[in-house]
Amino acid sequence: MPIKLPSDLPAFDVLTNEGVMVMSEGAASRQDIRPLRIGLLNLMPKKIQTENQFARLIGATPLQIEFSLIRMSEHRTRNTAAEHMAAFYRPFDEVEASGEKFDGLIITGAPIEHLPFEEVTYWEELTRVFNWTQTHVHSTFGVCWGGMAMIHYFHDVPKHMLDHKAFGCVRHRNHAPASPYLRGFSDDMVIPVSRWTELRRNEIEAAGLPILIDSIETGPCLVEDPAHRALYIFNHLEYDSGTLKEEYDRDVAAGTPINVPANYYPEDDPSRDPQNRWRSHAHLLYGNWVNQIYQTTPFDRALIGNDATDWTARQR
Repeated sequence: MPIKLPSDLPAFDVLTNEGVMVMSEGAASRQDIRPLRIGLLNLMPKKIQTENQFARLIGATPLQIEFSLIRMSEHRTRNTAAEHMAAFYRPFDEVEASGEKFDGLIITGAPIEHLPFEEVTYWEELTRVFNWTQTHVHSTFGVCWGGMAMIHYFHDVPKHMLDHKAFGCVRHRNHAPASPYLRGFSDDMVIPVSRWTELRRNEIEAAGLPILIDSIETGPCLVEDPAHRALYIFNHLEYDSGTLKEEYDRDVAAGTPINVPANYYPEDDPSRDPQNRWRSHAHLLYGNWVNQIYQTTPFDRALIGNDATDWTARQR
């Protein structure tokens, strides 16, 4: 089954050219099934790139997905055309007021790691989003800073500044091979990492949360939060092959001190083309997440969030 996208969204042509099954709204309306409604709260500066990355992953499953783009209500992006934002994004205030419910929600990272959470200009509204997910979203996926913000808000787990950027393709360990989210995963895997902060194992475990994937080098990566129907990933399986290169080239051009992303270029040589060694696990993780939503979400979307115990029962 395809992902349903507006035919004039840039991701429609990008994914179609890549062979991902994409369906226009008109074609989808003729199918007699209920699509999964998945929202993307996009906090990244490069909105279109991020849309493509996540649409590519959730659109590769055999289910029809209705993809909705959401932005913070008052925050204005400087990196994406206002016309694009007006055409494809809805402010959270509008989504909240509508009362509509979602089967899944992805909350992206944001390049504001250096700020305490409470100093982020849209923090108050973002905490409203977190609370809203508990009654209006079946499963939420917090990514990088988005995941750090959620685990901080719900469990008071702090983030810690690093003395140098964790940057590169880092080997990780699978600690929960029986988890439905890690179905098909290898015992270890390579995952792109790009952050100036970390979360610590002992503080996550003290909050009673299971760590599904971690790294000896860079710490916890994927955490499950069953009580809040959420997953938190602090690294970037969604990245394209060239995303780390773009970040590295940007910092070099700006004169920002930055290490060559480890284990990314062949022989760590930035003059050579980087190699993608995480794509298969990216598709597995997001495909498993979508499948788990499909298996557990109520058919009547109005029932989402009505009974917190229903999630546990449906997981069995």
